[in-house]
Amino acid sequence: MNASVDALVDLQLVEGDPYRPGHYIARDPRAAAQDLMSDALAALHRTVDRISQIPTVEALAADYDPHRWYGGPGSEYLGTPALMNARILPLTDGATLEVYSAQPGEPADRDPEILRVGAERTAAACRRGARVRSLYNSHAWDHEQTRAHIDSLIEAGAEIRVLGATFPRMVILDQMHLFIDNLVVQDAATHSGWHVSDRSAVMWARLVFDLIWDRSMPWQSLSGATGAAVTTARQRAILQQLEAGHSQQQAATRLGLAERTVTKELALLRERLAMRTLYQVMAWWGQSPERDLP
Repeated sequence: MNASVDALVDLQLVEGDPYRPGHYIARDPRAAAQDLMSDALAALHRTVDRISQIPTVEALAADYDPHRWYGGPGSEYLGTPALMNARILPLTDGATLEVYSAQPGEPADRDPEILRVGAERTAAACRRGARVRSLYNSHAWDHEQTRAHIDSLIEAGAEIRVLGATFPRMVILDQMHLFIDNLVVQDAATHSGWHVSDRSAVMWARLVFDLIWDRSMPWQSLSGATGAAVTTARQRAILQQLEAGHSQQQAATRLGLAERTVTKELALLRERLAMRTLYQVMAWWGQSPERDLP
């Protein structure tokens, strides 16, 4: 059969002669057209039916994701604080396993209503059976409002620790979602960030959180540990930076403080220790038991 005959058969314009093998009989073009239309409509119906099944198949990912061995969709940039909150808060409200957060920022006065809502959200997570762990900058102890807020979180069932050294900001929810600061997009809005849902990346960040957590001090131990201390938490953080070889200007940058604040804190410490120079302070710090305080 040559190509021309093949085309005629495909268009259903001819069909094989049952009495003479190898020969063909012409068909009524109107009947052929009707048959072609019926076949095309049947194929279109099958295609539409298959497309309609795609959302159902895709929805199965909600049950399949926890068991698959590849990471997932990766990460998404959230360019404003509002977008970050809109993503974090619903996931936090639905968390049933873990709510881990690391907040390295300097404590500051905040809207009491925002703090109240945050405390209620933490209490609700604890009631759902989620383990709530929050890590704060050790300066939180010196800030009255933050100290009261943290006390309310502990009363609700959260675990709180503090650390004087620097650590990265992160929120980890149910070992499935990680929120981190933006380090990629240049000139982005303050407090923009990334939502990471790749399982391997999330679990790696959780390991980092655990390592930092193990090095930190429980909040409840601060009342006894810092009551008779010579240094404040901020002063200890500054001394730790200087001990690591950083200048006062570098220490200020790393701790998120103004350079004049660092100078003032060191001057107050020199006065309290009755010392004249920073060299004397550092010599005292090198042997001080307060180096183990947060």
